[in-house]
Amino acid sequence: MTTYTEETKGMMRKFFQTLSEKDKRRYAAVEAEKLGHGGIRAIANILGCARSTISTGMSELEALTAETKETNRIRRPGGGRKSYEETITGIDEAFLSVLEDDIAGDPMDETVRWTHLTPREIKQGLAEQQDIEVSETVVRQLLSKHNFRRRKAQKKAP
Repeated sequence: MTTYTEETKGMMRKFFQTLSEKDKRRYAAVEAEKLGHGGIRAIANILGCARSTISTGMSELEALTAETKETNRIRRPGGGRKSYEETITGIDEAFLSVLEDDIAGDPMDETVRWTHLTPREIKQGLAEQQDIEVSETVVRQLLSKHNFRRRKAQKKAP
């Protein structure tokens, strides 16, 4: 089995830390394959990663074929926080019921609507009237979704 100098081990560690999760697994697997028998344990000690990480990388490398289309994704799709529409049922109806008495619009164009309530006031209304806790960002998204426009008071010259 080939051994690395301390300088080479240091460079390997530095490079390893710059990689994404998937690339770390695959790099460690390639290095372990180069060493042959005992390579997994040696590379795990050098890079400070788990042997199971290297084994997973080896499996990923074996699964690669010429036709495999690589994407820029590091993790599988479907993770992360779900949108407010998925987690809060009936939010649209609750939102519109909070705004019910405070909606104004253009009499000539029914698609143009606005409200004098601020996102903070709408947020507080949802919390008090409907027991729905959302952020002001979600309130802004709901305003946009329901075609509410921002309206500022305009000064007129005397």
